[in-house]
Amino acid sequence: MTTRLISANTSEVLQMKAAELKQSIKASEGRVVLSENVTGHEVGDGLTTSEVAAAFGADLILLNGLDVLHPAIFGLYPNEGAVAHDDGQSIKRLQHLVGRPIGVNLEPVDVNADMSETRLTIPEGRMSSRKTLMEAEKLGFNFVCLTGNPGTGVTNAQIAANVKVAKEVFSGLVIAGKMHGAGVNEPVVSLDAVQAFLDAGADVILVPAVGTVPGLTDGEIQAVVKLAHAHDTLVMSTIGTSQEGSGAHYIENVAVRNKINGVDIQHIGDAAWGIQSPFENIYALSKAIRGERHAIQRMARSINR
Repeated sequence: MTTRLISANTSEVLQMKAAELKQSIKASEGRVVLSENVTGHEVGDGLTTSEVAAAFGADLILLNGLDVLHPAIFGLYPNEGAVAHDDGQSIKRLQHLVGRPIGVNLEPVDVNADMSETRLTIPEGRMSSRKTLMEAEKLGFNFVCLTGNPGTGVTNAQIAANVKVAKEVFSGLVIAGKMHGAGVNEPVVSLDAVQAFLDAGADVILVPAVGTVPGLTDGEIQAVVKLAHAHDTLVMSTIGTSQEGSGAHYIENVAVRNKINGVDIQHIGDAAWGIQSPFENIYALSKAIRGERHAIQRMARSINR
């Protein structure tokens, strides 16, 4: 039987295949924390943002702004800046340092999207495609997140199309959905879009956390959770609107509401400081959804176990 993620040791977690990791998250009953981190900065003297997020209780680490064709991670190789090591070991080294499953954002950009703001052009290595998904597989990521950063022109239709490709070439978990509009004139969340992600084979449906996107109600999130769970698919709520820097009281309120709504993973974004959430807010989220006992256990559990 799979150990629930909130209680698992590094030696167990990093051996999990996609199906085992999914079951481990499910068994944690809505108490899993995911921290999204920008890779183009280091913290202090030669620390990655991922190491700090793990130290404050993150169970899963999601890398944002990483070009998988040139995977530069600040702080990964001390005194070398963000050297892009082409030996293919950067993600394996990061997994070794943090003892957590590591994922990456890849963006399914739609060149024909009806934009609501000026489009932000991103490098090929950040876009989702067969090429970049194959590279994510080669680098050894545990999961990919098919979503969009502000202004990049990611659409739900392109996300669904890329889920299909991901399921063909990538062996880890596939997360799909939008945290916000990504600069496009379309509903951020709809049951039709969710059904398309499910039909394509997504393992986790991504939705904005209630309290982040205007007009998104508890009832709408509950409907997504009910639909996803009926297909044996998980749901992740996301704080991706810079409100990850709104303070512990806000974080705790959102955490409890989204747990009531039934989500399996709670994401806290990177925009508050431009690199990751304030560390104390990761802890506030962790403590709110699983209590001090499990929050401290996750922080204290040695990665050498």
